[in-house]
Amino acid sequence: MRLTLHTDFALRVLIQAALNDGALTRINDVAKSFGISKNHLMKVVNDLGQKGYLDTVRGRNGGIRLMRKPHDINIGRVVRDTEDELAVLGCLDQTGYCRIERVCVLRGAVRSATNAFLAVLDGYTLADLIKPHKALSNLLALDRQAGVRAV
Repeated sequence: MRLTLHTDFALRVLIQAALNDGALTRINDVAKSFGISKNHLMKVVNDLGQKGYLDTVRGRNGGIRLMRKPHDINIGRVVRDTEDELAVLGCLDQTGYCRIERVCVLRGAVRSATNAFLAVLDGYTLADLIKPHKALSNLLALDRQAGVRAV
């Protein structure tokens, strides 16, 4: 299974926001930390805000921060919320119908594998992903950034 860049970036934004412990995080800082396009991040942040993961504060002293505690953000749920299509196989016709569905063992096996993949992610929260807090902060240069982070 391969996740989209949107989901990858969403997880990175959530990680950096969680590392900032409630302080506002600038999108520019996330873009620099991960080498990601600011324009693409704006779409991701908007999506995460609409889905209730981020509080977005506009303006010169604005930024983003988590709307929930890291231990309340389930990674499997984030993936489900940010992926448009989790189907791995492209065996459906344009109507979404599989011509051999009743006898297709492969489709059932892949569906089971996808469910197992998501079940593993369901066992993780954002708090789990930021456990090496100090090391992650150092890698992302958060310790060198002082004060409120603006968008």
